[in-house]
Amino acid sequence: MTSILTRVRELEVATRPEHPDLTAALAARWAQLPAHVKQPNQMLGRRMTGCEGTHGVFPRCNLACSPCYHAKEAQRVRTDGDHTEHEVDRQMALLRELRGPGQHAQLIGGEVTLLGAQDHARALQAMIRHGRKPMSMTHGDFDYAYLEALALDPQTGRPRFGHLAFAGHFDSLMFGRRGVKRPRSEAELHPYRERFCAMFERLRREHGVTHYLAHNMTVTPRNIDEIPTVVRAARDLGFRMFSFQPAAYIGNEARWKDDLRAFSTDEVWRRVEQGAGARLHYGAEQVGDARCNRTAHGLYAGDRYAALLHEDDPRDALALEDFIVAFGGMDFDDPQRGLVAARAARAIARHPAVLRSGAAWALRLLRRLGGVRAIRCDRPRAITYVMHAFMDARDVKPAWELLQRGELSDEPRIRATQERLQACSYAMAHPESRTLVPACAQHSVLDPLENLRLAELLAVRGSS
Repeated sequence: MTSILTRVRELEVATRPEHPDLTAALAARWAQLPAHVKQPNQMLGRRMTGCEGTHGVFPRCNLACSPCYHAKEAQRVRTDGDHTEHEVDRQMALLRELRGPGQHAQLIGGEVTLLGAQDHARALQAMIRHGRKPMSMTHGDFDYAYLEALALDPQTGRPRFGHLAFAGHFDSLMFGRRGVKRPRSEAELHPYRERFCAMFERLRREHGVTHYLAHNMTVTPRNIDEIPTVVRAARDLGFRMFSFQPAAYIGNEARWKDDLRAFSTDEVWRRVEQGAGARLHYGAEQVGDARCNRTAHGLYAGDRYAALLHEDDPRDALALEDFIVAFGGMDFDDPQRGLVAARAARAIARHPAVLRSGAAWALRLLRRLGGVRAIRCDRPRAITYVMHAFMDARDVKPAWELLQRGELSDEPRIRATQERLQACSYAMAHPESRTLVPACAQHSVLDPLENLRLAELLAVRGSS
């Protein structure tokens, strides 16, 4: 009888829309947010606890970017697989404890493919062990043989990962890429974007390993006007997300070549919309602070892009609210499809209104895509557009120091920086202090000292 009751309890927990640890983490995340971002369309604390990234695991890179958010000391640190796996394991363990399961985490630092394929795989496996959904962040300048070695078990030759997520960073501010050492335009990089996507499609075709690909691009006065061309040329290649990052005065000062405040984030977003061919309703949902992040989910049917949610349609706002109330942080990607179905049924049962508003929303989306005939002719494909606006180190340093003392600044610019740090959606874990640090604070304040320590621990061989 005890065994039966135990199994019933386990089944009850397993079929909840949210894991109990995630429910607690979401509540804690919401409580930590500053009042100005606690809006009905806020995803932090309701749908997700936030994105995550590694730090101090492989700072070195083999391309030169202007600008570069890494401190100059990063190039003095040797890439070491054992160190990477150990640090990733420690950081992900704390994130699992504080942020719950099923959250997205970036394997990020310098260049991830400077790790050997087996070391790279060990790092991804450590992230998965701690309930993360890993994404490897790369400049994309590697070969299919590396990708295949990463994906396949060297003992059996069969896939050790059923799915891989990568973000490839491609822009004309990067120097040293094989075949195009100093690109003069974004157009010169289109063949390299295409090659990157083709490698993953080949992996899927030959080994059944699926993929999710994101495209990252730093934006400065030198390439802002090329954004529409990039989007139009690359949106059919296989990328599922396009992320644009207006450059900030952060990292290696020797790489600051432009007036990085010569344009606004609105100007960047307008050019993304030009490339997408549609209005991108970033106000429909929010992740953290709107001054930092803009997100627009949508579908293409042929060349027609339809946003999933319109920010000026109250019916879409109701559909989003009903969805969050019903499903919360439910993980729809769980490979155990039977459990996903059971969780969805429980979610709908606890908030049946989601069926009514959801059905009406689906009909609106169908009309936005051009109707049944349009989606029959061109199968819809999902593409998300995002923009991440990082902050200048000169503002982050004093803002962070004051926050560490529990103080709020009276100076408007620093106070605004503090508000954005408090609402940050992208955190890095510090197991030694059991704290999570916003990425801007990590790169502006902590990276330089961290890299000096790592340069002693992992000195580049042959250096004195």
